[in-house]
Amino acid sequence: MRTDLDQTLTALADPTRRAIVELLRERPLRPRMSRLIEEEMLEDDARSRLLQLRRKPFKQLRDWIDEIESFWADQLEAFKAHAERVPKKRRI
Repeated sequence: MRTDLDQTLTALADPTRRAIVELLRERPLRPRMSRLIEEEMLEDDARSRLLQLRRKPFKQLRDWIDEIESFWADQLEAFKAHAERVPKKRRI
């Protein structure tokens, strides 16, 4: 999974690719890009291909982000619990 995720993050590191992702979110287009899109031959025109976003790379990215968010939520919750347990020192 990490290899696929690395490829997804590398592809999204390029601003041009991110712009294409934004365009493809609105509707399928006919640009040329790999890793994040899937290609479909059009029945009415064999010379053209329809491209749309692949769901799998974005699901893997979302899963990875969820793991990171969960880790930090757990860490912050543990810190909060610790801070509430430790008696506060009085300042003079």
